[in-house]
Amino acid sequence: MRVPLSWLQDYVNIDLSAEEVADLLTNAGLEVKEIEYIGLPGAALEWDREKLVLARLLKVEQHPDADRLVLATVDYGAGEPKVVVTGAPNLFEYIGRDDLSDLQLYSPYALEGAVLYDGHKPGRQTATLKGRALRGIYNDSMLCSEKELGISDEHEGIVLMQQDEYSPAYKAGTSLTDVLGDAVLEIDIIPNIARCASMVGVARELAALTNQPIQYPDYSVVMDGPPVDDQVLITTDEPELNPRFTALIIDGVQQIPSPYWMQRRLRLAGQRPINVVVDISNYVMLEMGQPNHTFDYNFLRQRADEYAPDGPVHINTRLAQPGETLTTLDGIVHELPPTAILVTDPAGNLSLGGVMGGLDSEIKDDTTSVLLEAAAWNFINIRRTASTLGIHTEAGFRFSRGVHPSQTILGANRAAELLRQLAGGTVRQGIIDTYPLPPEPVVVELNPAYARQLSGLNLSAEDMAELLERLEFAVDPYGDYLQVITPDHRLDIEGPHDLVEEICRMYRYDRIPSTLLSDSLPPQHRNTKLEREERLRDMLVALGLQEAISYRLTSPARENRLLVTGAADDRPYVTLTNPPAPDRTVMRHTILSSVLEAAAANSRHTNRIALFEIGNIYLASEESELPDELSHLAIVLTGQQAAEGWQGDQSRTYDYYDLKGMVEQLFSGLHIPLTVEAVSHPTYRPGRAARLVVDGQQVGVMGELHPAVVKGFELRIERDQPVLGAQLNLELLQSLMPDTFPYRSLSTYPPVLEDLALVVDRALPAADVEAALREAGGFLLSDIALFDVYEGDQLPSGKKSLAYHLTFQAPDKTLTDKDVYKQRQRILKKLDQSIGAKLRE
Repeated sequence: MRVPLSWLQDYVNIDLSAEEVADLLTNAGLEVKEIEYIGLPGAALEWDREKLVLARLLKVEQHPDADRLVLATVDYGAGEPKVVVTGAPNLFEYIGRDDLSDLQLYSPYALEGAVLYDGHKPGRQTATLKGRALRGIYNDSMLCSEKELGISDEHEGIVLMQQDEYSPAYKAGTSLTDVLGDAVLEIDIIPNIARCASMVGVARELAALTNQPIQYPDYSVVMDGPPVDDQVLITTDEPELNPRFTALIIDGVQQIPSPYWMQRRLRLAGQRPINVVVDISNYVMLEMGQPNHTFDYNFLRQRADEYAPDGPVHINTRLAQPGETLTTLDGIVHELPPTAILVTDPAGNLSLGGVMGGLDSEIKDDTTSVLLEAAAWNFINIRRTASTLGIHTEAGFRFSRGVHPSQTILGANRAAELLRQLAGGTVRQGIIDTYPLPPEPVVVELNPAYARQLSGLNLSAEDMAELLERLEFAVDPYGDYLQVITPDHRLDIEGPHDLVEEICRMYRYDRIPSTLLSDSLPPQHRNTKLEREERLRDMLVALGLQEAISYRLTSPARENRLLVTGAADDRPYVTLTNPPAPDRTVMRHTILSSVLEAAAANSRHTNRIALFEIGNIYLASEESELPDELSHLAIVLTGQQAAEGWQGDQSRTYDYYDLKGMVEQLFSGLHIPLTVEAVSHPTYRPGRAARLVVDGQQVGVMGELHPAVVKGFELRIERDQPVLGAQLNLELLQSLMPDTFPYRSLSTYPPVLEDLALVVDRALPAADVEAALREAGGFLLSDIALFDVYEGDQLPSGKKSLAYHLTFQAPDKTLTDKDVYKQRQRILKKLDQSIGAKLRE
């Protein structure tokens, strides 16, 4: 939010520099991201105090030799008036009027040598003002537009400021820096400081921080029109969503430009001036944080004559019905969600409550009577509606963060009085105020001892009360406690912890001393699940993998890409009522899909991908409203096995055995015995998938992904390049991880190496052969390594040869050839008996 200091000065005395104000607010939680200077030192265009002054317009005459130029006589505080040649179109209406002194018109005036922006060139290019003849008349000064001064990009005419009872005091010859020079603070309004989304809100904070009184706007309104009586009836079907609705009627409103002081403030705050009615609505919203809306009252009255002749205009707020639509002020037709609350009458919809007005009831060029509305809305409902429809407005920004119902009457009065003063309106007597759900005051008990303990500040109860009272909290000490009543504008106070935060803010965070913990340390409890998860991460990184962190939200279509044609995931999804994006509407069933999306994105930039992710999947539970959250691990490999070195890319491409080796090393490091068994799975290529089994339980699946899956995820890889994937159930895997495991000391005696080639059935898995070898070899067989697989004509039909390196080693002696031979014969005998294995001759 943009906050001009000149506007802020209306509500609190500021005797600090812009930098000091920014530092003070930032240390209190209102982060000032940037300071923009207008004309002051530090601005992109610093105004010369002597050559840029305020001039008073005395006379405007037609240039004798140019239809598009005029001669403006001005008083610039130097004794004799000056004649200026200008083509400003907004001066043409004053041609021929002899004396303009009574109009009290003022404009920025530049003398020769002043540096300004060139109003006739694109962008902001500086130029130095030099005297020259314009159609025969020498001119060495000029009246300035906002663009030439760097205030805005407006260059349709010069700046014209009229002295009236509502504007600041102007005097010819005053340095322009003192009149229009300004500093604008760009404040990041985060949700917990939504109360500061207005000039008054920021001023309230600054007044509290500097221990000064705040001067609120005048909320009184002069009502000298006819009585409202029973001309308008307001009802609501949803008081929880619309706790208050306030309205006034103003007649005789003129559709004229707003005064320059208001236009300037709106521009500095980031708003574009339109006309006085729209500008006042925006001005009040920016000033005090209460949005308001104006309806064409004659339009409402004409509709009422159809549905209730001689009856009141009936405004009702209700939820949208199925299929209902509304055309908003921007001309877009919206199909309304069932959560949207509407402002309606019996003839149709008028506006989208708290978000945007409707096109039919908008203020038109011929509108003279307006119904001014200020209401309170449920902030969660407004946030949901605005997000669903994708409508982002200044009013919606404030309502979606919370505006207290007490502010509605103040906002309505303030806007009505400005319409009376600046638009020539007459306010009818009476306020239509429907207030079905007044909120109860929030009362919090604060124990000063608790506040000292939580904050580390050694403050007395009186000091705490004084700091809170600066923020308009009502504090009543009793006993050892402070009873604190929250002011209306604060919707963020729930308990004593919130009050401690306010005390710290007012004391200033940068002044809080560093202290040692005075309480005893809480008991330390092991988080075994987290410890094991972190151990897994460390091991996976050590294996050469990089961790990915992805969205937990997805869509069924995204995950269905993991399943080849004919397969389907028929498990119900956990869905979101208010999803952040159309393609992320459910909680994921699998992490592998998430990692593959990351791999696809990275495949555009690298030829080597080795990713893993540890995270939760979400399965709908039949026994509970809450879903089952299960921790899973996914791995994806593709591309070159090693990064390219200085000798070029000499590595090979990842294959199934790389993935299998990583998984086996992982299980080995976890001291979990793993069995790998062939399996058929719809995500993987036939014959290239395996399931991971521990103690008869499947803990995961791995293999080479099916080409249709790779195509579905749009991985940019070389043709026939394998993409490997694995997904493991960490919930089950962690339950199988032993807290302790046996180990034995290294033998100091030399090993004996033997090679053994066995002929077995072709269908027999090598894992079964290795298990039989270990059982038969006993404690002397310390290691087994498969180094050759052969199938060919030299073997009987249906047979294969598996050749192993065997390592024999005893813990207490050196093995002899006789010892090893004896053990070898024992192994061959047992293998023959258990799996029918024969020694290959």
